[in-house]
Amino acid sequence: MRELLEFLSLSNANVRYVVLGVMLLGASTAVVGTFTFLRKKSLVGDAVAHSVLPGICLAFIFSQVRHPLVLLSGAFISGWLSILSIDFITKQSRIKADAAIAIVLTVFFGVGIMLLSYIQSTGNAAQSGIDHFLFGQAAALVGNDVIMLAIVCAVLVVVVWLLFKEFSILSFDADYAQSLGLPVRSIEFVLSTLTVIAIAVGIQAVGVVLMAAMLITPAAAARYWTNRLSVMLLLAAMFGALSGFFGSYISYSAPKMPTGPWVIIAVTFIAFISMTFAPERGFFFKWLSKKRKVNTTMDENILKIFFHLGEKEGDALTSRKIAQLQARRYFEESKMQASLKRLCRDGKVEEDEHGWKLTKVGVIESKRIAKLHRLWEMYMSKFLKIPADHVHEGAESLEHFFTPELEEMLEQELDFPETDPHDKPIPYTKTSVS
Repeated sequence: MRELLEFLSLSNANVRYVVLGVMLLGASTAVVGTFTFLRKKSLVGDAVAHSVLPGICLAFIFSQVRHPLVLLSGAFISGWLSILSIDFITKQSRIKADAAIAIVLTVFFGVGIMLLSYIQSTGNAAQSGIDHFLFGQAAALVGNDVIMLAIVCAVLVVVVWLLFKEFSILSFDADYAQSLGLPVRSIEFVLSTLTVIAIAVGIQAVGVVLMAAMLITPAAAARYWTNRLSVMLLLAAMFGALSGFFGSYISYSAPKMPTGPWVIIAVTFIAFISMTFAPERGFFFKWLSKKRKVNTTMDENILKIFFHLGEKEGDALTSRKIAQLQARRYFEESKMQASLKRLCRDGKVEEDEHGWKLTKVGVIESKRIAKLHRLWEMYMSKFLKIPADHVHEGAESLEHFFTPELEEMLEQELDFPETDPHDKPIPYTKTSVS
């Protein structure tokens, strides 16, 4: 606890620089990465991240100094050349975009590794720390670096805010943007420039190898929580900043742990939580929704069995044993027991010494399900011209997905028919009990 309080106080200048720098980096790259993610150009971001290495090395070779602005200028130029190379290859040859990205990434990164090896062999004392651009060294951030990151972050956010509408239209429908008369090429140029800038300033903290994850993962995590782009941008920025905070804390509490890789692990964990537990889109809620639909379908099928038996015998309130229900339509006994218990909790069936029977609410519900089935059979027979002996399976699969609005529309479209294609009566009564 004491260690945590010391970290949160940010009293140590080095800790303060690292935490603020990495959080600013995480937030700014996530904002730009959101548009890269939505445009389905995540691999381009990866290619750019790997392609900045030769620019850094060449900038050092020509300048012989390890000044951040000099190295980042080289990274920016190299990153932009990689984008132009991908665009040139795809337009001037029959090579597809994914292959062009792979070619550019491997060639640029290979040249970068070769130049890095050459620099290390020269014995130049100033080259110390150049190799840290591979995996990043957030602990080396100083006050000037944080100021630079803050300026870059502010520039990125301001540009995104000013061109939010244009970026949004381009990200979702470039053809529509073209039809509106927007300067698509210019907007793409600005957006690509922002991407390269975000990557160039971020490699010092997380390195060229991991930078793509910092660019794309927060946006991917945010997409699970919302359909609104503005909210997605805010969430992505928050996830990026949080990952920077937690990565810095882990590195602080375990000094031999590098900050950059732990930042990536933190944002990956956030993405995992989002993919699993985000409402509607999360794996857990999708599984839960699917399970509910399966249970609802099973419950309605059981109620329909009660209706058919009651219709045949002229008594809807007679108690039935599970064997009688299975004789009408077979389901595993364990599934039927579970379904009957759910229906009992909903007040639609009840158990007595003779078995299970419908309640008054259950009778009404069973009639409604039977009505939907027979209405849909009638619709397929009348409008789709499907023979009467082929409509049962289709109605069986669709009757469980009717909304009240669709039910009303179907009744009106068919003009409230009295019987289905098999001359069985369609039960419209909602309150009477047979």
